[in-house]
Amino acid sequence: MSTVKGVGRVVAFGRPPAAPDESTAARLAREAAGAAELRAHQARPDVVAWRVERVRAQVDRLCWVGIVLGLGFTMTNVQHFAAGTASAWSLPWWAAWLLDPTVSLVLLAILRAEQVTARYQVRTGPWVRRAKWFTLAATYVMNTWASYTAGSLSGIVLHSVPPLVVFVAAEAVTDLRDKLTEAVSAAFTEAAQPSTTVAATSTAGVRERGSAESAKRTASGGRTSFGDIRALTLFRWKVTGAVGGGVAVAVAVLDLLHGHRVLWIGGGVVAVGLAVLGRKDGSPGRKAVLSGPRTLTWTMDSRALVDAFRDAKLIGKDETLRLVERATRQGDGWAVTVDLPATRKAADVVKNREALASALAVDEVQLVAERVRGNGGHAGRVALWVADKDPYSGAPQRTPMLDVQRWDAWQPVPFGKDARQRRVDLPLVWTSLLVGAIPRQGKTFATRLAAAGLILDPHTRLYVADFKAGKDWYVAGLVAHRFLSGDEPGDVLTLVDWLVELVREVQGRYRRMQELDDEVCPESKITPAMSRDPHLNMPVTSIIIDEVQVPLEDRTPLEVQEKKLTAGEYVGELLTWLARKGPAAGIVLVLATQRPDSKTIPSNLRAVMGSRFALRVMDWRDSNIVLGEQMNTRGYDSSRLLASHKGVGILRPDGGTTGGADVLAITVRTFYMPNEDWRTICRRGRVLREAEGTLSGHAAGEDTGLAPDRMVFAIGTVTGHAEEEELPEPLASVVDYLGDDLGERDFVPTAELVAALDVEPTAFGLQMGELGCRPKRDRITTHDGVRQVRGYLTAEIREAITRHSTS
Repeated sequence: MSTVKGVGRVVAFGRPPAAPDESTAARLAREAAGAAELRAHQARPDVVAWRVERVRAQVDRLCWVGIVLGLGFTMTNVQHFAAGTASAWSLPWWAAWLLDPTVSLVLLAILRAEQVTARYQVRTGPWVRRAKWFTLAATYVMNTWASYTAGSLSGIVLHSVPPLVVFVAAEAVTDLRDKLTEAVSAAFTEAAQPSTTVAATSTAGVRERGSAESAKRTASGGRTSFGDIRALTLFRWKVTGAVGGGVAVAVAVLDLLHGHRVLWIGGGVVAVGLAVLGRKDGSPGRKAVLSGPRTLTWTMDSRALVDAFRDAKLIGKDETLRLVERATRQGDGWAVTVDLPATRKAADVVKNREALASALAVDEVQLVAERVRGNGGHAGRVALWVADKDPYSGAPQRTPMLDVQRWDAWQPVPFGKDARQRRVDLPLVWTSLLVGAIPRQGKTFATRLAAAGLILDPHTRLYVADFKAGKDWYVAGLVAHRFLSGDEPGDVLTLVDWLVELVREVQGRYRRMQELDDEVCPESKITPAMSRDPHLNMPVTSIIIDEVQVPLEDRTPLEVQEKKLTAGEYVGELLTWLARKGPAAGIVLVLATQRPDSKTIPSNLRAVMGSRFALRVMDWRDSNIVLGEQMNTRGYDSSRLLASHKGVGILRPDGGTTGGADVLAITVRTFYMPNEDWRTICRRGRVLREAEGTLSGHAAGEDTGLAPDRMVFAIGTVTGHAEEEELPEPLASVVDYLGDDLGERDFVPTAELVAALDVEPTAFGLQMGELGCRPKRDRITTHDGVRQVRGYLTAEIREAITRHSTS
């Protein structure tokens, strides 16, 4: 320690004293600022990555020096082995010196190529490693052959060490380069993460510049420049030339030492190898090979994902994505969550899922796109899942209900699995279900899955009407309170009697609920306790109708309260009433049809069905009939399902599913329930009802004949008559397309109607004008802003309907 004159302070030896007028706090602040700036530069992603890169270069140099020295040591042994008994300085003796460099050059070329591929983490094929092992093995054999033949143990050890060291180093250097490349990326990524502590202004500035540079590199998509491509191409030709030259020299040396038989043997080996490769997998000849499919690992790369969104026109060329959750493995696929740029909507991604699948080079059935809802989501957040292969191509799974001895109808029923193999459960109580599909797509199987949960609850009451008149539902008569199987007019009238009975039951339940206290009935809804109380007699009651289009199309004339209508129209009224008021009273409607068109299923009935399940149908109109109006414009169209995907459909649930309570629709592959399993469940349900004493009606052998006075009993006002004419075209198609939107929208663009109805614009405009609907100009909001387009006022369309009805 020393004392500075004139200051009177003791300072550390070798450290410059502070200025006389500088306080201790100022000095510490100045030193802290300098240290913070130094740390900021040291923590920059580029600096950190450069340090790791420098270590990687040092490792490369040391390994290369060791390999070259080892190959140099083996050169003399190989020359001695190849020269044999040739006299010194003769031509064979000189030629023997070329054998080891031939093998060594091939090995060095392979190692040099692996150095570049490992730097960019590109995996090489199996022939590269085989060639490397072959050259190393050849070097080892030629080095130790003389010692083996002489029986010299010390010679074997001495001549084995250098080739083995070269062999181990050649294997280790590739893995070391690969891991060091990952270390460079990891160091850069870790250093680029924002710090959790607050640093000085200079530190923040450096960190922001580093983050901006990283973001710029990410936004650019990481595209390889032309110079890099040209350098790699030139390097590839250099490696090819070196290998070719080495092989030519080796053949020449062997031919000089052992004669022309080497050429014949080598030519035969090459011919056999080419023949095997040319007829791979028993094919008659070579197949044309294109660029090959992209792997999902590459597809889920963040930069490639940005390019895919741009190619699908989901974001602009200058826009990018924000990665919310990194791509991770979930089941048999990749999952990633991204935020779209401002003003971009997740609904557009769902709608254009096919275009995005094309950009990602996968089939659209492998891509699941969902908007993230709830607290963790917003209108621009999208969750993507890409399957490794077709998720619906495997064998169907048996229903888990077969392993259940008893079920609670208030619990959702296992219905199937989604693309991610997550189980999807279907709630039944307090809602209703509509199942639609063309024949032989699994409609009846899906309906029986919903019925299985009701059958295994002995406290439920079942009405089963099978208008297919087959054996699919025949065994359900063992548990059904009411059961019929047939398609005659008399069967339709029997169904009318059932529905009238259920309407009276619902009205009676609501009257009895008024008399119950709040502890038993808190709301005007049935509860689990109420449904199991035999004194209240309000069990969960389900009406299941397969091929519901048969009674809805029945033309048997009826007269209800002095009003004439068909049996089909009356069935439609009764079902609509039950779908509206029945769920709260414990009535569950399950309807299935193979003709989901607007003329078969009344729009009033479709509008009040809670859950919908659409298997494959013929076109988007039929899909909308089942799922709801304009569902195809939201990306849900069951007509696009593959014919080979039996039991696969789009479920629009009324309540929570595996995808969440806010999910709009989900593609589901239903569980498989063959007839033997169905019979087992029905027999099990009968045993449960016998044990509980709840077997009744048809299942108990009771007389179920009903004869209510249809002339007296009716509900509301009859909405249609048998003799009422249909609306003329194209007005009928417009009304069918708009559906419920006819009363909600004020204006419909002409372009939308022309595209949806697939009509000629001029003829469509003339026909609409003859019906009293003149096109008007109005403003609408699109992705490109507010535009003024021609279209029709829905008020005029409604007036045209009224004019036609009154005329």
